[in-house]
Amino acid sequence: MNAPQELIYVADDDAGIRDLLAEYLAAQGYAVRCAKDGVELDAFLAEKVPHLVVLDWMMPGEDGLSIARRLKASPGAPPIIMLSARGEDVDRIIGLEVGADDYLPKPFNPRELLARIRAVLRRPAVAAVPEREARLYRFGPYTVNLDARSLQRDGSEVPLTHGEFDLLEIFVSHPNRALTRDWLMDQLRGFERDPFDRSVDVRVNRLRKKIEADPAEPRYVRTVWGQGYLFAPQG
Repeated sequence: MNAPQELIYVADDDAGIRDLLAEYLAAQGYAVRCAKDGVELDAFLAEKVPHLVVLDWMMPGEDGLSIARRLKASPGAPPIIMLSARGEDVDRIIGLEVGADDYLPKPFNPRELLARIRAVLRRPAVAAVPEREARLYRFGPYTVNLDARSLQRDGSEVPLTHGEFDLLEIFVSHPNRALTRDWLMDQLRGFERDPFDRSVDVRVNRLRKKIEADPAEPRYVRTVWGQGYLFAPQG
C-alpha cells in the first residue's frame, strides 16, 4: 500500500507559477491545491490543514505577510515557505519574523523550492511514546517533549513554529556549550548560506520572546560574543 501523499497548498496570484508548481510538485509525489489569493486559501484551510503552505508575499487583497502572521497565531499552523520578488535581506528577515519557516526570492528554480520543501517537511515520525519513555527536557518552568515536538510552561502549551522548535531542540540537546552561528545553520538547514545571513539571529530572537521573561536580558539563551549562543538550562 502506498503511503498517503503529503498535501501542499500553493497561494500565488500568478497563474503561471501556480500551474508550474502544481505540475512539478505533483510529479514529485505531492498532492497540490492552488489558490489565487488569501480568500481561496482560507477556504482550503477550512476544509483541511495541509502539511505545508507555499505562500506568495505580494497578492491582491490580504498580502502574504499578513496571512502568515495570522496563520502562525493559531495552534497547529502548517509550516510556511514564503515566495517574494522582494529579495532584499530586510524583506527575508521580515518574512522570518512573522513566522515563515523559509523564504525564497523570485525568480526561483523549482528544484530549489523542492529541496526547501523536503527540508521543512523532514521531521521524524512521532509515534505514541509512553510518558516514561518520552524524551523530556526541563528547564525553569518549561518542559520540552522532543517526541511530541511540544513545549509546555507549567502545564500550558507554548506555541512554537517549526523553525523555533528546531532551534530549541538543538539547544536542549547541547546545553552549556557555545554554539557558533555557522554550526547552528548547518544543523537547521533549509536556508541559503552567505556570509551575511542573519536568519539564525532572527530565530533566536523569536525563541527568546517565547521563553525569556526579559528577551533583552536572556536567562536561558545567552549570547557568547564572538562565538554564537549558549543554552543554560539552569538559568
